[in-house]
Amino acid sequence: MTKRSYAIPPGGLPPQSDRPAGPTGGARFTEAYALIPRATMRDIVTSALPYWDDARAWIIARPMTGFAETFAQYIVELSPGGGSEWPEPDPEAEGAIFMVDGAMTLSIGDEDYVMEPGSFAYLPPGADYSLHNHAGPEARFHWIRKAYEPVEGLPPPDFFLSHDDDVDPVEMPETDGRWATTRFVDPEDLRHDMHVTIVTIQPGAVIPFAETHVMEHGLYVLEGRGVYYLNGDWVEVEAGDFMWLRAFCPQCCYAAGDGPFRYLLYKDVNRHPRLRIR
Repeated sequence: MTKRSYAIPPGGLPPQSDRPAGPTGGARFTEAYALIPRATMRDIVTSALPYWDDARAWIIARPMTGFAETFAQYIVELSPGGGSEWPEPDPEAEGAIFMVDGAMTLSIGDEDYVMEPGSFAYLPPGADYSLHNHAGPEARFHWIRKAYEPVEGLPPPDFFLSHDDDVDPVEMPETDGRWATTRFVDPEDLRHDMHVTIVTIQPGAVIPFAETHVMEHGLYVLEGRGVYYLNGDWVEVEAGDFMWLRAFCPQCCYAAGDGPFRYLLYKDVNRHPRLRIR
């Protein structure tokens, strides 16, 4: 198994000797994208959650009128002994969990599964599950939630577990493996209305055109450094930074560090656009 390290929020507070970033750096919120740097994910911006014990969450994306619409994304931190018997309050919501630090137990049905860094779980709508940190030190994971969009004649997806090391990255065409995606969900399975993947870009490699598409994105940098083009701006990002891209935001990037540039990517897929505002 590959020994990997995934970025986590720093917590705490910066020292009084620090000064806020100027107009060319730090957090940004624009009509097309948002940037939440790792340095801003501090104790004072965490949220407590109902029916969760000894837990806190950095909520880094949520549906908003006129901006992102399809998903919420959290980084959850469980203290030793912490967890929840009722994590998901919405019976119509599906979820994806990606573990980045420590260990926790996911219980679903009569089965218990230990999740460690790199573990991925898909949780279908209506799943009856619980999460607990029985292992000791803090456990940290990404939790992506989306209102599932059912399709007549297609059953909802099944629960499944995977791991970063167990999925062979798919090389993008004509890139010699310098740009690849680790696809936890089968792209051909139309039961799924969201994909969560890990994109890996090797040092010096690029996404060589400004993608402009209907899918909205959440991108959390797990490892390395890169420079992202976002709706006319070039933005430097590094491990622990989060980007939130509205549908049709022009985007491309290149890896800027000495090692791989890897990020966890959410996107909505496989459904007709809604024609009426609900």
